[in-house]
Amino acid sequence: MPANLTPEAADKWALVEAARNPSEKIIRMQEFLSVVPKHKGTMKLRGRIKKKMSLMRNEIEERKQKRSGRGGPKLFIEKEGAAQVALLGLTNVGKSCLLSVITNADIVVSPVPYTTRKPSPGVLNFEDMQLQIVETPALMDGSAGGRAGGHLSIGMARNADGMILMVDLSYDPISQLNLILSELTKARVLINKPKGRVDIDRRYMGAGLRVILVGKILDGNVRNVESILRSYRIGDALVKIIGEVSLEDVEDSIFESTVYRPAVIIANKIDTKSAPKNLTQLKKFVSGRIPIIPISCESKQGLANIGRVLFKTLDLIRIYTKEPGARKHTNRPFTLQRGATVAELAKSIHTDFQKDFAFARVWSNRLKFSPRKVGLSFSLEDGDIIELHTN
Repeated sequence: MPANLTPEAADKWALVEAARNPSEKIIRMQEFLSVVPKHKGTMKLRGRIKKKMSLMRNEIEERKQKRSGRGGPKLFIEKEGAAQVALLGLTNVGKSCLLSVITNADIVVSPVPYTTRKPSPGVLNFEDMQLQIVETPALMDGSAGGRAGGHLSIGMARNADGMILMVDLSYDPISQLNLILSELTKARVLINKPKGRVDIDRRYMGAGLRVILVGKILDGNVRNVESILRSYRIGDALVKIIGEVSLEDVEDSIFESTVYRPAVIIANKIDTKSAPKNLTQLKKFVSGRIPIIPISCESKQGLANIGRVLFKTLDLIRIYTKEPGARKHTNRPFTLQRGATVAELAKSIHTDFQKDFAFARVWSNRLKFSPRKVGLSFSLEDGDIIELHTN
């Protein structure tokens, strides 16, 4: 159950919300923790706050390094291409080798353990789009707590659009995967899509608190949700609850501490003697919950499957635009999440397209009549060609 805050703690949290920069937020969070009693009921709350403070400290340190020109290890790599994918795994599983053979990255491949000390990006070309793959420092027991640069790997996992979990088939892949999943779980990074989500949109003072329920609250009701939000001095917000959520999920959403990132498993060294047996055991353990791509970085076996599986797992669609009156569409597509509408495409091109939108024409094999005149709410699919018209 969510922690019941004292009025003093609630007032301290209101100061956290009002803080204007990361440094001030950390100070206010420390003050908040000082008045939250230490007992079983507040253990998760205190853990979430401490993790958030740790991430913010790393962010502050990176900004200092940028200003001083020291160029230390970056916590986040600026996103490029259609999506960013964090490459995670234990030491010596072949992450650097994989990055060097599937992307344009100029990277040192070494048998020496823990060679990778900072995130290293590369670009994977898949059909007519590009995916950014970022190798991260090797995970180990304690990475979620920041051990041996673990904050860099966990930070990348939280910031990326998806993840590659890489294991070595020459020895027990299940123990490797369990360690990776354990560290991600400690850092509140989910690989299985949650059944529901809570979106909190803070509003102007006096707007009031409104909860829109499109789903189910498993262990409470709307009044319980309002009570939790008000206990954190959140009185002006639009709250959308979609799918099945618990009251703890509501509290999580206040801290934005839990994230979902789709993942694939890349099982390297398929050409080793013990690989067939280990791969069979891995597939049985995973039970279809996560796609598995068996590969060999050395022989390049299976590498051609990576782009296709990532594209499907990330749930992306490609939309091609066409100028009104033009005979052909552009060769470079816009990439959106599956379920995106014309409005989302228009906004991604330019805010003026959405503001001055009149109508659109869509060409697609799935339509009975093509082209079809549509509005902003029309749902797009992979391969659609669209022509936007403005007033």
